Amino acid sequence: MIKEVIAKNEERMKKTLSAAKSEFASLRAGRATPALLDKVMVEYYGSLVPVNQVGNISVPEPRMILIQPWEKPMLHEIEKAITRSDLGLSPNNDGTVIRLNIPQLTEERRTDLVKTLNKRAEESKVSVRNIRRDANEAIKKLEKAKSITEDDAKKAQEDIQKIVDKYIKEIDITRAEKEKEIMEV
Repeated sequence: MIKEVIAKNEERMKKTLSAAKSEFASLRAGRATPALLDKVMVEYYGSLVPVNQVGNISVPEPRMILIQPWEKPMLHEIEKAITRSDLGLSPNNDGTVIRLNIPQLTEERRTDLVKTLNKRAEESKVSVRNIRRDANEAIKKLEKAKSITEDDAKKAQEDIQKIVDKYIKEIDITRAEKEKEIMEV
């Protein structure tokens, strides 16, 4: 039973880490990356879908993203979606592809991005700690129901704490890498 509780909560922590990494990737660091467009939704025959499901996204140059839609009529829809998004980028439509030029970030914008990054990292850490709390409560319930001994409960909580420390360290490492990328001129 203890192993099930630990495994279930470790799986939740993995998902939290994965979500944190994808959020960090979507922060604009002055470099072109297809992950910038992950949250941009395009209207496609009445439903909203991510840009990468209506065309090919490539990075031919370090400061340019190229979007080639699979259907010509989607050019205008993709352009509208990018304009409406909070990316702050202007799409250039040449009739066959859309080019997104990524401008150089100012020092002020870089510090704002680092603040946002740190806030998101802290939110991810809080989420991992909440999962720890849930796991510890489950262990205490098992102990109260006399399903496990007090020593087993203590050992399980220590194991959970080791897992939490591992995931928080991983979040910090990922955050530090992204901060370095953002501050790089």
